[in-house]
Amino acid sequence: QVQLVESGGGLVQAGGSLRLSCAASGRTFSIGNGGWFRQAPGKEREFVAGIIWSGGNVYYADSVKGRFTISRDNVKKTQYLQMNSLKPEDTAVYYCAAGNVAVAGRAADRYRYWGQGTQVTVSS
Repeated sequence: QVQLVESGGGLVQAGGSLRLSCAASGRTFSIGNGGWFRQAPGKEREFVAGIIWSGGNVYYADSVKGRFTISRDNVKKTQYLQMNSLKPEDTAVYYCAAGNVAVAGRAADRYRYWGQGTQVTVSS
């Protein structure tokens, strides 16, 4: 099993930045891919960004491309999401996710492990 714990959420003004962290513990050697998803009130959970832990390949939702950056530190077993130029529509609970297979995945069912979520609120 892998446990994921997010941190770094909060309240920020539009145009500001936040960095989310996701610390993995347990059987971290089994992690193949990682991702960030978000869910706004009344909306479905949506893919934000993904990364292949071994090769570092990254991919993004069109809505965040150019503003968000996903990365990981294999030594610290931590995944990050740097969010710049934040907009009010980025307001959501952000979830860290990880899977065992090292392939790109935009669908939630590609990920086996999930964090508890961290709130990001962007004021206008």
